[in-house]
Amino acid sequence: MVTDGWLVCQGLRAHEHGRRERCNLRGVLVHARKLALAVTCASVALVGAPAVASAAGDPFAGYENQQLTWGACPFPTEPGAKDAQCAMVTVPRDWAAPTGGVDMQVSISRVKASGASLGPILINPGGPGGQGTGLAGILAALEPTVGARYDFIGMDPRGTGHEGDTTAAGAPIACQVPTGRLPQDPLDARDRSAKSIAEHQQIPRAVAEACQSVAESPFLTTWQTAHDMELIRQLLGAPKLNYLGYSYGSWLGAKYASLFPGSAGKIVLDSSVNWQGRLEADFEDFPVIDQRQFDQVYVPWLTRTQPDVFGATPDAVRQKWEQVRAYYKSQGVSGDRYDDVWVGMGSKFAWLQATQIFQAGIKALGGATPASSELQRQLDAQAQTTFGKPAAAVTAQDVKAVIPPDYVAVEDVRYAVACGDQPTRSAAWYKGLSDRQGPKYPLFGWQYGISETCGFWSDAPRQTLPTLPASVAKNVLVVQGEFDPQTGYEQAHAAVKAAPGVSLISVDDSPYHGQYALTANPCVDGMVNVFLLDNSRPGSNTCPGVPLIGETEVFPVPGPVKSPAAQSFGSFAQVSGPAALREHAQEFIRRTNALR
Repeated sequence: MVTDGWLVCQGLRAHEHGRRERCNLRGVLVHARKLALAVTCASVALVGAPAVASAAGDPFAGYENQQLTWGACPFPTEPGAKDAQCAMVTVPRDWAAPTGGVDMQVSISRVKASGASLGPILINPGGPGGQGTGLAGILAALEPTVGARYDFIGMDPRGTGHEGDTTAAGAPIACQVPTGRLPQDPLDARDRSAKSIAEHQQIPRAVAEACQSVAESPFLTTWQTAHDMELIRQLLGAPKLNYLGYSYGSWLGAKYASLFPGSAGKIVLDSSVNWQGRLEADFEDFPVIDQRQFDQVYVPWLTRTQPDVFGATPDAVRQKWEQVRAYYKSQGVSGDRYDDVWVGMGSKFAWLQATQIFQAGIKALGGATPASSELQRQLDAQAQTTFGKPAAAVTAQDVKAVIPPDYVAVEDVRYAVACGDQPTRSAAWYKGLSDRQGPKYPLFGWQYGISETCGFWSDAPRQTLPTLPASVAKNVLVVQGEFDPQTGYEQAHAAVKAAPGVSLISVDDSPYHGQYALTANPCVDGMVNVFLLDNSRPGSNTCPGVPLIGETEVFPVPGPVKSPAAQSFGSFAQVSGPAALREHAQEFIRRTNALR
């Protein structure tokens, strides 16, 4: 039987009334060197091959005929989350040449709908390289009305390992970077000497060379993972695969829908990159959007919440911030790593941790003692979580211990995807970007360009990723915070503008990364849930943000969202689910999508 999942071979036209031409599989194998044909026909064979091997031998049949064996998951269930079952899926190393190379294993999880199921919704936390199996039970608990009607499917994408599996087989694929090639001194990108720039570039050069030497790297791409997702849809027996992806997960979801438009169900892309453009452009915007959040949202918040400690004006706060930066440097904390505390600050936990580190530095310099407040109560709780002691007892050495060094171990998927999906810029181009961004966006502008691994990536992409076809635009809903410091609002807006028919829910004044189910915003949750449950996708609209930590009202900030936010949540359902679980998920999404 011909299904909606069948694809049309490049150069062939679809018949009327839904009939499709199918590629000749033998032609694919004979002409495997012709990559464009192999790529296109591999996609067709994946979704259209018969359930049993043909007489000539079907290289996809073994994958399509496998049976999912569900059992206990290897990871513990987070308090308040739903219990999940897990299974392993065998996938070819290369969907374009399935008979070559050693097969790979992808782990998936499932939380079955508590009522009549509308089908599976696959979730991805981003990264690239984030594991999603543990997230299925969390989101099913945070959005119980959706959990009643959808089977939540988590996935640990190829190369990311298997969440909770502590054996060697369950570990993510890592890049073995020789530490002898790395700089030994603390780095500060504000130092623009030739020596400093050369030392900074040692790290991305060594990482790029190490990751490109890993045999699996060419096959840890969005194109390959999207084909894994299509196989998962088949094995679940679902005519459509619905999807919820955060951050890089928006790129993955959009590319899945672009490669397999007939299989794409409802697609929610939260905290979105420009999936119609360049993935690397999102990372290149980090200095811009981090500086914007720091200057326009974070610093004014400090002046409102603890002016006696941090300063009553933005200028006073920035002056103290520089003094504290110098103090931590004198205690052996790299200037770059101090700056990084305020980079990608997309969760409440990250805000509290940065503020705690700032506060501890002020205290060490003889600054004012903070008064009792709701914010201080949360800062004290954060200090216990991070440092194991009250906020007043935190020292510079405690801070140094939790701030990562200039080099940390890297996982291959992060760079194989970011640098391997599309052609990259050169190291010289990124050095020029650093020179241009540094004076305007000093928080991260000096550092980013001279630390970008993709500038030293020499391998060319093996496949070309398509843009979203008009036929699936009506199935896509994008959600984006105005002051998100990890995926810029302009990136999401550009994607929607380049894909007429896609809806955009803007969240006014929000500085967080990850909106749906993570920020206790009933407007956002309500609009997404209406889309998922009622077959009624909202048009492009604006939701108000939620108050920042320790505050009871939203303080409007001028920014790229121009339309006024709704002043009432109307009939939208109230947010449900445990607050601690929601904040855990928000921090998980933020950390998964950090640059380091």
